[in-house]
Parts: sequence; structure tokens; C-alpha cells
Amino acid sequence: MFYCIGDIHGYSDQLERALALIEADGGADAPIVFLGDYVDRGPDSNGVIQRLMDGQAAGKPWTCLIGNHDLMFWRFMTHGIVNDAHILSGKGWLHHRLGGPNTLASYVELPEFNHPAGGGMDTLLQEGLDPTPPALLAELLQAARDRVPKAHLDWIEAQPRIHQAHGHIFVHAGIRPGISLDKQDEADLTWIRDGWLESEADHGAVVVHGHTALEFPKHHGNRINLDAGAGYGRTLVPAVCDEGDWFTLDEDGRTGLRP
Repeated sequence: MFYCIGDIHGYSDQLERALALIEADGGADAPIVFLGDYVDRGPDSNGVIQRLMDGQAAGKPWTCLIGNHDLMFWRFMTHGIVNDAHILSGKGWLHHRLGGPNTLASYVELPEFNHPAGGGMDTLLQEGLDPTPPALLAELLQAARDRVPKAHLDWIEAQPRIHQAHGHIFVHAGIRPGISLDKQDEADLTWIRDGWLESEADHGAVVVHGHTALEFPKHHGNRINLDAGAGYGRTLVPAVCDEGDWFTLDEDGRTGLRP
């Protein structure tokens, strides 16, 4: 028996609720696979990453995969990159819809930040900063580098992008059908939708993923999508696999999750 949690997106309160539901169902030391996207959009990306790090440090059997939003945060911090070719709209990480400003706000206080629209962090959160003028990008980047713990960035870099266990394949976004697991590209593992979501292929094992937000987790037979849209204000829904059968968890207990 093992548990799985989809995209958290900075909502530490939702994470704590999900962990409490899992503990009530399977105990304090239940194995959990987290599917990535710990940051952006919610108010406490800092707290979410620290909670996962603390759990692992305490010996919890927690596997934490890395998602595209985690990588965008890491790339901003380490290389000053705000744009990614996989975002077809052209929006940068500091656009308010992607949620980068929320992640920065969980680490950094910028009351005197000179946003072009006026105001400080409040305006950054409401309107973002995309496109980002070079001088303001440098200011934000320096402030973030002064406050974001290196341990958080090292942790993101070190966590796996794909995990095989319990007869399942776990990944943030999905896999490229027809490509062996050892040859999967990180960009596909963290970003893929086209060519993946519509695939009815047998992948050799059920693939458990997040990334593409739904109203509620869904079992598609060859894959299970556990991103229930916490990043858009919906409820984070933990799931459990018990002897091959999948269930979602809430305060009333288990509900079957079947194709």
C-alpha cells in the first residue's frame, strides 16, 4: 500500500490536510510519492519545500519528483531565466498567471520594490512583471538570491524526475509514448501534454502523473492524473493504491478511483 499527492503549488495548508488524511488512513510512516510542482501560485512555496525536506530528513519514506514549475524556479534562481520555450503563450515565470511572484513573496519582502505600475510586492503579486525589464530583473534576482536558501535549490536539483515502484511509473507530466524509460527526456517528463494525454498505448505499467489540472483525479486505464487543480484554488486530493486498487481520500475515508 502506498500513497500519492499531486501538484501542491505553494498551498502548505492543503499539503498538511493531505498528510493528515494519509496518516489517518495508513499511519505516520506511510510511503508517499509526491508528483512535483511544489511552488508557484499559492502563498507558501517556501513552507512546502521545507516541509518535504524536513520529512525526508526525518526518515519519512517520501519520494519527491520535480515538476516544471519547480524547474522554472530553480532556473530563475541559478541562471536568471524567466522564459521557457515550452510555454506556448510566451508568458514568463514572473507573469502573475504562472505564479513566480508568489514564490518569491514566500521568501523575500520587497516593500520598496519599484514596480513599473507603482507599488511594491502587492503590485508584483497582482500584475506580475512580464516582460521583465533587465534592471528590475537584476534587482529581483539579487533579492531572491539573498534570501532563498541554497539548500532548497540543491534539493530541487537532486530530486528524481521519474520513479518506478509498486508496479507503477511515477512522473510529473508524463512520458513520450514509444520511448524507453531510460531514454525519456527531462523536458517531456516535466512538460509533456501533446502526444501523451491522448495516447491509449500500454506503457508497460500504469503511469501516475500530475501537471494537467483537472477538476478531480481521473483514472484513464493506462495512466492516472492526480492534479486536481490545487494551483487554481481547488482541493488537493491525496490518493492511495491498496493491492492494485486506487482510491482518493477525504475526511469521510476512501472513494474508489477506477477507469
